[in-house]
Amino acid sequence: MGNIPSQNIEQIAAANDIVEVIGSYFPLKRAGSAFKALCPFHQEKTPSFTVSPQRQTFHCFGCGAGGSVFRFVMDYEHLDFPAAVRKLAARAGVPVIEERGLGGDDDRQHETRRTLLQLHAEATEWFHENLLKSKAGAPARDYLKRRGIDRRIAHDWQIGFAPDSWDTFLKWAIDRGYRRPQILQSGLIKPRDETQPDGDAYDRFRGRIMFPIHNDVGEVIAFSGRVLDQETEAAKYLNSPETPLFRKGRVLFGLHKTKRGLIEANCAIVCEGQLDLITIFEAGITNVVAPQGTAFTENQARILKRFVNEVVLCFDADTAGQKAAERSLDALLQNNLIVRVAEMPAGEDPDSMIRKRGREEFEKRVAEARDFFDSWIEHEAAATDLDSLGAKMQLARKLAETVARVQDPLMRGEVANKVTARLGVARVDFERLLSKPARDRGTPEESRGEAMAPTPSHEVAMLCLLALRHPEAREFLLAQEWREMLGQTPDAEILGRVLGTDLRPDDPASINAFMTGLPTGEEALVSSWMLQKMPPNGLEVARGWWNGLRQAVVRRQLQIAEGRMKLPRLTTGEAVNLQKQIVDLTEQLRELSRFSSVRVLDT
Repeated sequence: MGNIPSQNIEQIAAANDIVEVIGSYFPLKRAGSAFKALCPFHQEKTPSFTVSPQRQTFHCFGCGAGGSVFRFVMDYEHLDFPAAVRKLAARAGVPVIEERGLGGDDDRQHETRRTLLQLHAEATEWFHENLLKSKAGAPARDYLKRRGIDRRIAHDWQIGFAPDSWDTFLKWAIDRGYRRPQILQSGLIKPRDETQPDGDAYDRFRGRIMFPIHNDVGEVIAFSGRVLDQETEAAKYLNSPETPLFRKGRVLFGLHKTKRGLIEANCAIVCEGQLDLITIFEAGITNVVAPQGTAFTENQARILKRFVNEVVLCFDADTAGQKAAERSLDALLQNNLIVRVAEMPAGEDPDSMIRKRGREEFEKRVAEARDFFDSWIEHEAAATDLDSLGAKMQLARKLAETVARVQDPLMRGEVANKVTARLGVARVDFERLLSKPARDRGTPEESRGEAMAPTPSHEVAMLCLLALRHPEAREFLLAQEWREMLGQTPDAEILGRVLGTDLRPDDPASINAFMTGLPTGEEALVSSWMLQKMPPNGLEVARGWWNGLRQAVVRRQLQIAEGRMKLPRLTTGEAVNLQKQIVDLTEQLRELSRFSSVRVLDT
């Protein structure tokens, strides 16, 4: 992504009210002039997460997380800055302006991404047209109709059809002006011989119903193709390969449509396939997702944790579905998700169940879903001869391996109680089998591998607050020789950054744009200052604190000079110069001391 001008960042910030943005993820309650909620970045019982509509910033006084609307989206959605900018720009309908350089890897990556996104968007339209209008798409239309997918649903989900031909898509893409290497990079075609990419190539998807896979801002980044002929030896589902756009283990199908439902329910219904998800969603149950495959990866579970605390697995009622649930467990537990299992009738999946028995019966199954561990322990115990000491101990070790992965200590203790009660083993013996759980992730900064910013002195902090929020105080500080002064003041780098930018204290969008250029720890500090009370006499306070900084600098210079006077073997000239310097610094300190520094109590 190229450089985004600060004016464009300000425009995007101004178009996204931070209360509305954060309120779209979880409820905020008004508290005076601000809004509060339980912090999403650490566990707490009393709300310390504060959002200021006046300053357009957030800050948690519990864990220290805070910053601009961009920082919130970055931290909550686990996005980098460019992705957060795109997301907020798309939300507000503001175009992102990029100032590109003169070539280089970043430019090439940006151009590759732009081209691949455009190709995927146009391919989606082409596949969709094939489904709706082509003669070859008639069997696919009939199949979808039998599955309850009408024209409206097909349009809403951009479902398409790939003709059963060798290179029809390849020829179409070339006719559209795409070059063969670009089409290969998209994964929509593949070479006949992988060792010779310049040789013959053919369409990856042939004779399949096409489900576009979107990222969470709604861009098509890949496809999943389903066969029509159940008797064929080909895989039932075929996904795009990994590309610069698509990483299979980092995407949840349907998330771009279901995020709101997930947040409102604080629970995710997880199914296996695209048709299951679409049927559930179109039945009015919107808190649903599907992994790209049958088992969750660590990244997918981490994404899901951003929206919910609980997961209900609705995999098929067969051995494969049971195995998929077990394989998903580790990733879900690593993210402290509560996991339940909804039992589907034998031979049915969520799609067929809703079509045959209706939404109410499916919702009842979800509501009655058993805790995963209850179901899992019972299933494993039923398959084991518990009268055999060897078999019992082998099962205890197997269960302990999974129980040890539970991060939450209370949940881990509850599960351990269930296991020991069902197997009839002593709790103390089972505890010995548990390995130490993975280390807690810690604070948001630690989880990102970023250190907190060093806490500046009170003088520097107060001057930062005034320079950020008081126009007259800022003008006073800018009129001083601040660069030279701050270069001699410990931990004053952040004040230098505040004064070194052309931010406007009375414009929250300008402050947001400034904060995007700060390290995470410093942004959190700034967010805390933005929520503090301002002294009524800001200009006088700024003069007083600035005078205090100048005195501190002169004192250090005086101490250094006096220390040098004690050095042996000074020449007469060096001694005279040092004596003059000491006299001059002493006079400066006397003059500065005549001005009484204005102080205010900590707020």
